[in-house]
Order: sequence, then C-alpha cells, then structure tokens
Amino acid sequence: MKAMMLTGIRQMEMRDIPEPTLVNSNDVKIRMSVLGICGSDIHYYTQGQIGSQKVQYPFSIGHEGAGVVVEIGKSVKKVKPGDQIAIDPAMPCRECDQCLAGRYHTCRKLRFLGCPGQAEGCLMEYIVMPEKSCFPLTGKLTPDNGSISEPLAIGVYAEKKSGGVNGLNIGILGYGPIGMSVMLVAKAQGVDNIYVTDIIDERLAIAGKEGAAMTGNPHKENIVSKILIKEPLGLDLAFECCGKQEAFDQAIELLKPGGKLIVVGIPEFDRWSMNVETTRRREISLQFIRRQVDCVEQTLEMMKNGSIKIDNMVTHRFPFERTKEAFDLVAGYRDGVMKAMIDF
Repeated sequence: MKAMMLTGIRQMEMRDIPEPTLVNSNDVKIRMSVLGICGSDIHYYTQGQIGSQKVQYPFSIGHEGAGVVVEIGKSVKKVKPGDQIAIDPAMPCRECDQCLAGRYHTCRKLRFLGCPGQAEGCLMEYIVMPEKSCFPLTGKLTPDNGSISEPLAIGVYAEKKSGGVNGLNIGILGYGPIGMSVMLVAKAQGVDNIYVTDIIDERLAIAGKEGAAMTGNPHKENIVSKILIKEPLGLDLAFECCGKQEAFDQAIELLKPGGKLIVVGIPEFDRWSMNVETTRRREISLQFIRRQVDCVEQTLEMMKNGSIKIDNMVTHRFPFERTKEAFDLVAGYRDGVMKAMIDF
C-alpha cells in the first residue's frame, strides 16, 4: 500500500509499505477516506520534534482521520465492514493508574497515531485500530465530520476544564482550527461575548462569520486595549490556542481578577514565562490542556444535531499524492488556510 512518509525536515515521500493485518480480536482494519492536517503534524514536519518526541525517519504522521471499515476481529461488535467511522487516534493501555482514574489521555503507555515512538500515523491507505478507537458516523455525518471531530473534541474538553463558559466573556487568542473549535463549542453553549485574535486576517474574517463579538490582529493593533474598551472589567476566561508567548502575555492582561487562562496551544519553545505581580495580585488560575478524554461521542452528537456546524472550517483540499504541497501551504499559513484536508 501507499504511505506518505517524513524523510527529513520539510521532506516527504510516497513509499510502498506492507498493508497492515489484524493481530488482536478487537482490531479493526480501516481504509482511509480523509485526513485533516493538524498543527502538531506541522511541528513534526518543520521541526522534526515536539519537545522530547523526536521523529526517527522515515515516519508517517497524521491523526485527524476518518475511513471505512474493511475487516474486523472476531470480538468486534461496535462496527462492521462498510461502516464509515471517525477515528480516535489515542490507544491507551486501560490498565495503568492514569487509565484507572479515567485519564486515558495521560496514559503511561499511551500509543497515539503519528506520535514518534508510539505509533505510525494515518497518512497511509490502510490502518488498524482497536475497536474502542472507532466511532460510527451516523445520520448525515460525513467523513469530514469524522476527521474534524478530533480537534473539535479538544474544544469540548477545553471548555469542560474551564469550568464552563455560560454567561461569561471569553477571549480566544489564536484562531486556527483549535481556536475555531473552542469558539464553535462556546457558541453552541450560548456564549455571545467572544473576542478573537489572530495574525491572519482571513481567519479573523471566518471568526466574524461565526459570530465573534470582536476580532483583532495583534500585528496591526493593540488588541488588549481594543478588547478592554468593550470589557473594561476584563475577561472571565481566555483560551491561548496558538502556542505563542505574546498571546499568553496578552491573555494575562485581558483577564479580570479571579479569571482563568486555559492553555491549549503547543509552543515550539521549552518554557512559558509570566508576570508574577499581575498573575499573583489578580489570582489568575492556569489550566493546561492535553488533547481530550471521552469527548468524541459528544462532539459527533453536537455535529449530528446541528449545534455545531463545520462549514467554515475546511478551506483547502488536496489529493493524497499532493500531501507535501498541503503541508507546505499550512506550514506557511498561506492563502488564508484554516483547515486543509487530504482526500484518499
């Protein structure tokens, strides 16, 4: 079968590799339909690592996937051949202390699609996943819904860890697919006062279409002053969704005393820094987000019942053989890209 493999920094090749086979009774073999390119994929493509997780070439990345079931193990009951499914890329051991505490996303032996040292990604024609990572796409849900359920589930989880957004004023700093996921979830919860910042004007235009109360480009204006004119007491919640120190600092300045900063973005550096006096005197709470746990089904249901629509998220599509072109587009933030999809 064909697989798109990283072969070096910003290098990618289509290679022939053996087609995977079922090993365990709960295995599901999937023919890939579509894959969304994630910011973490771009880190591996341009940097070769995220923190201590370093790519050993050749390696296949990609984890936002949907496909069609082609074969199942003898104990599989949740899906059957021919089913279209969303794929949860996490494969926890379900036996360690973290799993037993319900924290499957911080499993001590976690295997995650496209994560170096754990599992090859799904930028290939076929993959095999455990049954518990497979979620049927029912009703009018499409493969795009299945693929985008992965970043959207992070938005659902981030909202849960924030303590709830109902009736609050919130800021979203960084409006890529994760920032947009946070906003879509907040809007589904009935939040109107959402302030969005990003350095790409086309993305801000999408935020405006989705109902942002205000948008701003920090490279062109003082977004802290602009938002505080509208919210002089400050924001209740701020979601840092781009992994940038400047956005982290702006979020702190925007929060009111007792406010909460939710850090979702993945930085390319090793340490965050913060203003001690501001954070201490305002008693700012800080919550980091690690992917998501048990939010896929809820996310799919929100898309199925129409409370979340992804119409404005997918901006670009590429066939499988043009995957490198897609990665270069996303890595360069070109052409107002929000979410680029690979069609198999």
